Amino acid sequence: MIILSHDDVADLLPMHEAIEAVETVMKQVSRGTCALPLRSVTPVGGDNKMGLMPGAIADPACFGVKMISLFPGNPGRGLSSHRGAMVLFEAETGGAVAMMDASLLTAIRTAAASAVATRALARPDASHLAIVGTGEQAEHHLDAMMCARKITRLSVAGRSSDKTAAFATRAANLYPDLDISHGTDIGTAIRTADIVCTVTAAPTPIVKGEWIAPGAHVNIVGSSIPSMREVDEEMVLRGNIWVDYLPSTLSQAGEIVDMIKAGTFSADQLQGEIGAHLSGEIPGRTTPGQITIYRSLGIAAQDLAAAHHVVTRARAEGRGHHVPF
Repeated sequence: MIILSHDDVADLLPMHEAIEAVETVMKQVSRGTCALPLRSVTPVGGDNKMGLMPGAIADPACFGVKMISLFPGNPGRGLSSHRGAMVLFEAETGGAVAMMDASLLTAIRTAAASAVATRALARPDASHLAIVGTGEQAEHHLDAMMCARKITRLSVAGRSSDKTAAFATRAANLYPDLDISHGTDIGTAIRTADIVCTVTAAPTPIVKGEWIAPGAHVNIVGSSIPSMREVDEEMVLRGNIWVDYLPSTLSQAGEIVDMIKAGTFSADQLQGEIGAHLSGEIPGRTTPGQITIYRSLGIAAQDLAAAHHVVTRARAEGRGHHVPF
């Protein structure tokens, strides 16, 4: 077994390679060649939770499980809110071949999935990016969106003016040609944006659909359990929504689950899975003025594809700590 650290994952999974790995596996998801049980979540005290995400993919043939804790208070301690381990098994004999840090793997593959959807659905001329949130996912989504489109303008919004200012400073150091604004007014940040990424841990809606400009593309990312909602009902009704995996969406996307229960939205109003669009089975954006939405929940197939990519590079480059198992 190869044991791979946070630094190993950082070096072996650059964003542009993660995007390609995720795009390839999302097509498999929609073809039905992946086994993807829904994630299970166990409360472990207070707002903290532990999630288990098992799965298997056909190409590259492998299976595994991600064991990850969600501790919302961790960023205040300078830690990732998502911490855990990814264990990868090979398909021929069922042996466990690798274990790696899951926090960075999760952050990169989540942002990569948003980039895949953005490449597929955003207008080709989209150049103004707005990010709602200032944490780890915001950092990686900036990198991912820079890979997906030619971004020239960045607006950052969050609850803390100090944190939005700090994020803007880091973004300017990484991408000095960006025109950057920041603040706590979410509406102002997103009203003229071509691409919007919501990457917060908000339990109730903080982003209103009425603020989204015609023709914009929105990645809804931060709400990963049914009890959390970043966006309001108007967002769901105004946009055309593609998802990562329909079974997950219909059981875990809080705003959609609640609206279906209330009778204000129906499952057949969803456009379908992003992988089906990537494979040419369903259409994507049809007009420049259409509002497109990617509802991300994250699935084990993305973790497996990213983990296999990391292991393949680790073997080729002699990285990691090898132990008998």
